[in-house]
Order: sequence, then structure tokens, then C-alpha cells
Amino acid sequence: MESASSNGVVPGAGSAVEVGVGALTPDQVVAVARGGAGVRLGEEALAAIDRARAVVEELAAADTPAYGVSTGFGALATRHIPTEMRARLQRSLVRSHAAGSGPEVEREVVRALMLLRLSTLATGRTGVRRETARLLADLLHHGITPVVREHGSLGCSGDLAPLSHCALALMGEGEVRDASGALVPAADALAAAGLEPVELAAKEGLALINGTDGMLGMLVLALHDLRMLLRTADVAAAMSVEGLLGTDGVFAPELQAIRPHPGQADSAANLVRLLAGSGVVASHQGPPGSPEECHRVQDAYSLRCAPQVHGAARDTADHAARVASWELASAVDNPVVVEDRVESNGNFHGAPVAYVLDFLAIPVADVASMSERRTDRFLDRARNHGLPPFLADDPGVDSGLMIAQYTQAAIVSELKRLAVPASVDSIPSSAMQEDHVSMGWGAARKLRRSVDGLARVVAIEVMTAARALDLRVTALDVRPSPATGAVVDLLRSSGVEGPGPDRHLSPEIETCVDLVRSGAVLAAATSVIGDLA
Repeated sequence: MESASSNGVVPGAGSAVEVGVGALTPDQVVAVARGGAGVRLGEEALAAIDRARAVVEELAAADTPAYGVSTGFGALATRHIPTEMRARLQRSLVRSHAAGSGPEVEREVVRALMLLRLSTLATGRTGVRRETARLLADLLHHGITPVVREHGSLGCSGDLAPLSHCALALMGEGEVRDASGALVPAADALAAAGLEPVELAAKEGLALINGTDGMLGMLVLALHDLRMLLRTADVAAAMSVEGLLGTDGVFAPELQAIRPHPGQADSAANLVRLLAGSGVVASHQGPPGSPEECHRVQDAYSLRCAPQVHGAARDTADHAARVASWELASAVDNPVVVEDRVESNGNFHGAPVAYVLDFLAIPVADVASMSERRTDRFLDRARNHGLPPFLADDPGVDSGLMIAQYTQAAIVSELKRLAVPASVDSIPSSAMQEDHVSMGWGAARKLRRSVDGLARVVAIEVMTAARALDLRVTALDVRPSPATGAVVDLLRSSGVEGPGPDRHLSPEIETCVDLVRSGAVLAAATSVIGDLA
């Protein structure tokens, strides 16, 4: 695996991702950000970078001021900067804009935003030199991750502060995490990797920091996680329908066809497959007059309407994915190189990305809310159809899963707060030059917390439903469906115990969270019935 300008290898990295003039795929972003894949610049990209640089250098040599090349920035754009001061201009821009505060941003987020900035540089629209672009690729390839702080971006002009912290590392300044995770000065990390810092030339500082790369990277990562979590939510719902003696008849394809939302159809089809072969479901679906006849007319909404809610969440994610694909194909900078000139524009505004980041937080909260309602039904003796209160071993002496549901409820309440949109807010900056901003970075940060919360809520439902299924199997002398039974077996083999006297629950909850978040719960179910839609 070759680096863009050296033969270094990221420890643990997979195959290198080639960054060209076209769009990266979401899978490539995840591979570099989360999987540690290396990076290299393609020859076509290097040629495009050289062509754009020639345009910038011609403008830099001209007497006529050009914004971002020979002028100040933002509200200071009216000042023409003499040639001998332009290197200082670029250094000053990066240093002053690297003004973030708060906890460190996650490594995968920083790697995503670095990769996406490199992708824009590779389009030949920014005017950087090839050595600058190559050094950014080399940082990714060697696992050198600049320290980026939580607070500082207004999402316009792009993610200025987070990207400035990354640009600072290219100058050999600031702090970074090396491939081992150690906190070291950027200059030391570069030297250890055999890399030289760059002295930024005209236009380069602005080109490195003026993009939507942080919020886009977090959107791509969130969508990757949500694809898995929404299918896992179908698994959890199937376990709850089964454990609460619900019917699978409402998930029939002919009923979905008369309301043809694609996500709903996929979720309902998943539930039918997950419940197929269930002895628990069959135990109460006998013909009229038989002992097995079910006398309930309809199941509660949290059971019966699961495809409508889970499906709408899927369709929302599909819309967000379309927006992400458009943004991945974009060259976001200001000014940009067009033909033989440099033009100012507003493409750095984060509104398109901010809107869908906020949009996704709504179905995340709602899917989690429905999951919590199913869990609560299991614990209420008046609604759980014959199970012990709180699924306790000796109710009154034992509290069972009572407080596990409290934990779910607390998370769901937080998710509702996180669903309040950030993008409806705007706060003026830069002496009113930047008088309307997107707040997309804030929308992305809260979505990450929302996705984590959804995983925890679904995990507690899975744990609860598994205990209920064990009780049903014992009481009815039947087997659960092969798919749900495989999930119960996974939990039991992973140290999450079945029914019994009260014990310390927190470790078991965290084990379930890990099993959900890693995809192991979904994999257990699909190992029996094949992939879910």
C-alpha cells in the first residue's frame, strides 16, 4: 500500500483509498474514517491540482486584487495584501481560525473531515499546490490525527475552526494524535513519519478550511450506523411482538401495498421473515373455538404500527443519503477556480447538510420512543398477557427489569430534546459579513449523540424481550422463531443471563449495547434467515 508521497503504512489499515477528481463513496469515507484505510491521490487529481494552481499563481502575480489570493478574508476582504506578506497572511489565517474549545472530537470524525477536504482539493477547484494536498493525504495514511475541539464551527463558511486545526498540523503546529493514539506536537509526529511541514502559499490557507467536511463526515457515519440500527430495531420489534403474544397478520404484504411507502414495505417484510416458524406466535393463532384462539381484536400501536414508524425512518434516511451523495460530489470552497479565473460563491453554506442532520434526529427519537413503549408493556402485569410484573423472579422481593426501563425512558427523553433542530437558528458573525449561518456542525454533533442513544434503547428492548421469550418458552413448551431464538442464544452466550433473581444489571445492559452497536444482534438473526431489507 503506497502513500501519496512515501511508502508508509497506517498500522491496521486496509487497502488504500484513491482520491480522484470524482466523488468518494460513503463506504470509502467509512473505510478511511473508521477502518483506518490508507489514502493516496490519483494521477488525474494531481494533474487537476496543478492546472488550478497555475491559475492562482497567475492571479497572485497580477496587480488586480483577487479575493482569497491577494486580499484579507471575510469582513477584511477589502484590504489588498502585498506580495511579501502573503505567506504570513496564510499562516495568520490558519492560526487565528484554529480557535476551537472543549473536548476533543472523535478520531473517526477528524479523519472523515480530512478525507473530504482532500477530496475537494483533488477536484482542481481550490488552487492548492500538489505538495500541500499530498501532505494532507500523508497525514491520513500515517494515522496522524490533529486535535480538533468540540466547539467552534457555525457551519458557515463551512467548518472553519475544525478544519483550521487540521491545517495547523500541515504547518507543523498544534497537537495531534499519532497512530498509537499518543498526544504529541504536530512537528514531532511529522518528523517521526518522515514528513516535512509546508509553508502555505497564496490561497492555500483558505482552501484548506472553507468547507462542509465535518458536518458531511458526521452525516455519512451516522447514516452508516442507522442503516444497521433500523434493521436491528426490526429484530427487536419482532422479539417484542412474539413475546407479547402479538399477531404477525398485520404485516402481510397485501396490507402494505395499499399504502406504498417503500420503507414500510421493507420493515413489514422483515418482521414477517423474523417471526416465521415461531411456536410462540402459533400458540395463540388457532381457529375459532379452539383453545389457541386469540380473542384480542388488535395489538397496541407500538406492535401493530412498527413498520409504519420504522419504515418512515428508513425513508427519511434515504432522503438524507441522497443529500449526502450530492454533497460528496461537490467541490466546496470560496473562492473557487473556474476555467482560467477565480470566482467568489456561497457553496460553503451548510444549510443542505444541516437540514437533513436535523431531520434524521426526529425519526431516531421516534423509533427509540416506540421501542421504549414495547419494553414498558412487557413490565406491566396488566398489559403483558400473563408474564410476571417487571419480569421479576419473585415480584416484590425482586424488581426485575423495572429500572432498565427507567434508563430507556431517560434516554428517550434526551433524544426528544436532541430532535429540536439546530438549523433553525442563526447567529451573525464576522462583523455581520457572515450574517446567516447554518449551525450544521451543531446539528451533526447532536445527531451523533442521538444515534448512540438509539443503540442503547434498542439494546434494552432486546434484553427485555429475550427474558420474556424465555418465560414464554417455559410456560408454553414451544420454541421461538429461529431468528429470534438465535438472538436469545447470542445474549445468553455473551453473559446476559435469562430469568432469575435480581443481579447487577448495568454490565448486562452494556453487553447488549455492544452487541447491538457492533451488528452482532442483527448478524445473529440474519444468520438464520438471510439479510434483511
